[in-house]
Amino acid sequence: MEQPITVGVDLAKSVFQLHGVDAEGAVVLRRQLRRSQVLAFFQNLPPCLVGMEACAGSHHWARALGRFGHDVRLMPPSYVKPYVRRGKTDRADAVAICEAVTRPSMRFVPVKSEETQALLLCHKAREFLVRQLTQVTNAIRAHLGEFGIVVAKGVHNIGRLLEAGDRADLPASARQPLRLLAEQFFQTQEKIGELTREIRREAEASAPAKRLQTIPGVGLITATALVATLPDVMGFRTSRDLSAWLGLTPKPHSSGGKERLGRISKMGNRYLRRLLYLGAMGVITSRRRGQPGEDWLWRILQRKTAKQAAIALANRMARIVWALLRNGTEYEAARAA
Repeated sequence: MEQPITVGVDLAKSVFQLHGVDAEGAVVLRRQLRRSQVLAFFQNLPPCLVGMEACAGSHHWARALGRFGHDVRLMPPSYVKPYVRRGKTDRADAVAICEAVTRPSMRFVPVKSEETQALLLCHKAREFLVRQLTQVTNAIRAHLGEFGIVVAKGVHNIGRLLEAGDRADLPASARQPLRLLAEQFFQTQEKIGELTREIRREAEASAPAKRLQTIPGVGLITATALVATLPDVMGFRTSRDLSAWLGLTPKPHSSGGKERLGRISKMGNRYLRRLLYLGAMGVITSRRRGQPGEDWLWRILQRKTAKQAAIALANRMARIVWALLRNGTEYEAARAA
């Protein structure tokens, strides 16, 4: 068998499908490997170009195969899908990956280090716990509302709500489940605090995260999430490419020479997009409480709703993030204005 120079790997939980071609494009490798056989196979293979879809476990395999001298490149699955000729099988996916990785116009996903993935794990675990905290809060509020006990909305008012429940004349059978929900609420809140402190320690040791926090609306959580998700912004040619990757640019619907721009595409990293949007809403809320100005944000607020203005501001924040990470500078308010 001739040695392949390009190999497409369709990742899976147990059985991996491989497809390799030589310098002339002829197929020289079609093989299935068990998970335990992958490292031994590539260790005995001469260095070649290896393509994979960016999915669960892909960064681990990219690091592992890279130690053997292979040039491993990760691609977004949506960019590989057009190369699938017919049907949806592991073999067809491997063929498509092998072809897509050689395209000059293909965009690749940078391989993340273990430290970067660990920081992202903190963010994902914290986001999961925040969702759980919201669920527990809604459950407590709904159950006490059945007994006519209602206080103002917000997580910070749960203490008042529980105190009102303790003072109320509730049946004994209702106090036990409410006590358990209250314990889960405070335990989840404590776990979120632990992860937040861990993220704060990472931010204090990261120079890029400190620079990003100088941007209005970008706080501790947003800065560290951006640094961990965007280890190398050089993959984005312009600042608009980054905002488009985050799904903050209008989605075009053009035909017959007529340009039509719709709503934002909402593609890309949903977590980062939400953080930027929330930061932008915070800036707009504080701005409305202050004095009006003559800058572009105030002019937008005169014509658009607060949510529409927040999208525009989040788009601008993403472009500033690109500039700061690319140039290694800090935010300058006068220059931005």
